[in-house]
Amino acid sequence: MLEIRKEFLPMSRPAIGEEEIDAVAASLRSGWITSGPRVAELEERFRALTGAPHAVAVASATAGMHLVLTALGVGPGDEVVTPSLTFASTVNQVALRGAAPVFADSDYGTLQVDPDDLARRITARTKAVVPVHFAGAPADLDPIREAADRAGIPVIEDAAHAVGTDYRGKPAGGHGNIAIYSFHPIKNVTTGEGGMVTCYDDGLAGTLRLLRFHGIERDAWKRYGKGGTPHYDIREPGYKYNLTDIQAAIGVVQMRKVEALNARRAALAARYLSGLRGVAGIDLPVSPPYPHAHSWHLFIVKIAAMDRDAFIGKLAERNIGVGLHFPPCHLLSFVRERFGTREGDLPGCERAGSRILSLPLFPGMADADVDYVCAAIREILAEA
Repeated sequence: MLEIRKEFLPMSRPAIGEEEIDAVAASLRSGWITSGPRVAELEERFRALTGAPHAVAVASATAGMHLVLTALGVGPGDEVVTPSLTFASTVNQVALRGAAPVFADSDYGTLQVDPDDLARRITARTKAVVPVHFAGAPADLDPIREAADRAGIPVIEDAAHAVGTDYRGKPAGGHGNIAIYSFHPIKNVTTGEGGMVTCYDDGLAGTLRLLRFHGIERDAWKRYGKGGTPHYDIREPGYKYNLTDIQAAIGVVQMRKVEALNARRAALAARYLSGLRGVAGIDLPVSPPYPHAHSWHLFIVKIAAMDRDAFIGKLAERNIGVGLHFPPCHLLSFVRERFGTREGDLPGCERAGSRILSLPLFPGMADADVDYVCAAIREILAEA
């Protein structure tokens, strides 16, 4: 019988070290604690990462989605196509704009959106499509982009899981689309809270910059920095979605480390795959068949041999934490009530959604932690 560990193993923990702490302290001492030079540096790093000419730092990926949908004029009578197997943030923002989310099915094995099903969901009312790079692997962008181009609508890559993800030799966000990244503490790169929007359209980028800060045509760095003037104007009202330099200071350091952090995630994922290979009652992650690089944001298995909640309870008894990414959005109460979705609409998504479970995965884990989780899973499933 497995000897139960004394310390709780969380599903995730941010990889924050002394460099990030020193960067925050330097930002505090500099006097620039709101949007300033560190925000500009983080934006430049994302332009370099993706090749996109524009990067706009925001307070969260959710804020980024709100700004993008607003800038694209999404509103009542419009539809936005997205997989149901995603975080509810996207669906919430579509609904809050007065538009309707339209859900595409996902592949049970890879958990990526089905491009053919997404294409079938596009109508004359569709204003945009939002594929998700799920768990750190990329969606199949080429057929999605072809379908969107035929309809004359933009692709908004949900790249919240995808810092370090490549699709056919190019990074997420590097394919000419709008892309939205998250810097939540669970993500591969964190700023505490925060996000980034990258895009290729000059006009869209200008609108996003205005909307993120009240509609003011000159932000604080330009108005109060060296050589700046305090004058500004507002042509359209905006929001308060800017990222601070304190947060961006963390992100700049994280971006220097991201390759090493992702390499550690990949090593841990490989150890999981080896330790759980051939275990009956659990379905392991399936790699997408097209060329890609996985950033291993999450390690998601599917519990096939027993009740998932009972399985979670057995892991908790062994001091192992888990996550659930995500309950299918088309089965959320407000979505059912407002948009008439129902169980049975999306069989692949629903089959996966009833079984998925995110195991602990973060760069600070030891190899022994993965071995312990694997041993616990083997023991629980053997008992079942």
